[in-house]
Amino acid sequence: MDALVSELFGSGSGHFSGSQGTASNHKPGNGNGVISKKASSKNKKAKARFSRNFKLSNNTPNLPPEAEEGNIEYKLKLINPTQNRFEHLATQMKWRLQEGRGEAVYQIGVEDNGMLVGLSEEDMRASLNTLHRLAEKVGADIAVLREQEVDYDSDVPRKIAEVLLRKVPDDQQFLDLRVAVLGNVDSGKSTLLGVLTQGELDNGRGRARLNLFRHLHEIQTGRTSSISFEILGFNSKGEIVNYSESRTAEEICESASKMITFIDLAGHHKYLKTTIFGLTSYCPDFAMLVVSANTGIAGTTREHLGLAMALKVPIFIVISKVDLCTRATVERTVRQLERVLKQPGCNKVPMVVSSTDDAVTAAQQFAQSPNITPIFTLSSVTGESLDLLKVFFNIIPPLSNSKEQEELMQQLTEFQVDEIYTVPEVGTVVGGTLYSGICREGDHLVVGPTESGQFQKLTIGSIQRNRSACRVLRAGQAATLALGNFDRSLLRKGMVMVSPEMDPTICWMFEAEIVLLFHAKTFHKGFQVTVHIGNVRQTATVEAVYGKEELRTGEKAVVLFKFIKHPEYLKVGAKVLFREGLTKGIGHVTMLHPIAQASGGFCC
Repeated sequence: MDALVSELFGSGSGHFSGSQGTASNHKPGNGNGVISKKASSKNKKAKARFSRNFKLSNNTPNLPPEAEEGNIEYKLKLINPTQNRFEHLATQMKWRLQEGRGEAVYQIGVEDNGMLVGLSEEDMRASLNTLHRLAEKVGADIAVLREQEVDYDSDVPRKIAEVLLRKVPDDQQFLDLRVAVLGNVDSGKSTLLGVLTQGELDNGRGRARLNLFRHLHEIQTGRTSSISFEILGFNSKGEIVNYSESRTAEEICESASKMITFIDLAGHHKYLKTTIFGLTSYCPDFAMLVVSANTGIAGTTREHLGLAMALKVPIFIVISKVDLCTRATVERTVRQLERVLKQPGCNKVPMVVSSTDDAVTAAQQFAQSPNITPIFTLSSVTGESLDLLKVFFNIIPPLSNSKEQEELMQQLTEFQVDEIYTVPEVGTVVGGTLYSGICREGDHLVVGPTESGQFQKLTIGSIQRNRSACRVLRAGQAATLALGNFDRSLLRKGMVMVSPEMDPTICWMFEAEIVLLFHAKTFHKGFQVTVHIGNVRQTATVEAVYGKEELRTGEKAVVLFKFIKHPEYLKVGAKVLFREGLTKGIGHVTMLHPIAQASGGFCC
């Protein structure tokens, strides 16, 4: 494991290290860190699927050749197509939209081999008109992201255009991306989310964050201690849909084609277990690390960055509170972050966003390479550069394509239980994420495991996504399910609701290949740690360390863990993160020790 990852987790004290890598030696895809190596195969898939680098400058005369798969389409021109040609183009557009799960990007004025030819003003207008007609036919809207002139052997000025297509929402089937919000306490996380989702700037004293808090003590202290969810929508034309103009959550869902769900996590070190649970359980697509411009890298900032890197969650950075600082202070904070990101173990390529064009490029490069780390500098009070972050959220594509989504939906139903509520006149309600399959109202599932390793039968009542009713839940979507009069005492966080046909593997003990990121002394048999595996969070005892008597910081080994309270449902290959005080480590499950079948099974 790289020294930097260990250093990022460190003792949680957040002291900034002056060591730095050489900027010229760090480019996307040539890293020598463990995380970069493991992510390389994922990078190749993403490059084939999603947006390419679209830097339109004289130094970049061509784009990469068009790929058959993915949501990118090159068109030299679209002028007065015949009826047959029009139908073919419409079918092609449906395919691209399906590949991008409701989003596609068209490059107009570009040949299939990537050559930037460009079009005259008249031809460009005619091509965009044809594209608009095609979009209407397939039920989508278009928005021109940017136009730029190109150098081509012609007396007439020629330009190319990049156009975003997005399906008009249909029966709550909007594109949903989850963004975990990380950062040190008092860095402005909740205030930023309040400004984005409410549509009103902050007054400098925390007014914008009040709607996000769930408990009285959070309002009194101004510090988040629990996990809260906020939504920001974009309609098919790329316009923001939020709580401004007295909209309700249901109205936002109805008019949004794309939804960003923010998972607001705690910044204070004493709530670290809640933050880890939010990262491991809610499966965020991206992480937004908020850093205060006036304090820089402080407190839990480094630890949160290390967590996101260890769990391989793509991360971008927002520097807030720039209204409180001089430009020199902001630039010092940016340089401080760049030094950390360029260190060999981190191997990130920071990209400071200062214009709309930068925001579009950052969104596309961020999706194709996890090494790219966009950095925004903004203010929640003055609104400075806030629009750039909104453009970024509007354009950023999902990491998984339609094929992967369909494969997950073909599997048996598996719903992870993250939250449990009792709602008056509704009964027991559970919140969580559908890991695989499809879930409908009235479905019969089983939930468990109980302390004896059994599963209880139940029936799904109603389903809600983003606080509005929903009839069908698909793999990868988060929702709350009403279970009627099912006994709440039989439920706990970390359980799963699965199809009765599934044969879930329940175990007290499991083996994991781990790397000890930080430990003050030695890690040995008998040591107790809190283990996080997906939505499972439980204390476990180290039963054996194979091949070694003990482990020290930075060492790797296969370890046998045993849960101390109740058995859990686990899968081989699942990511493991464990902690105890200053002790921290990561790894993955290599083998399960299932409990005897006689004690498992279903019960009424």
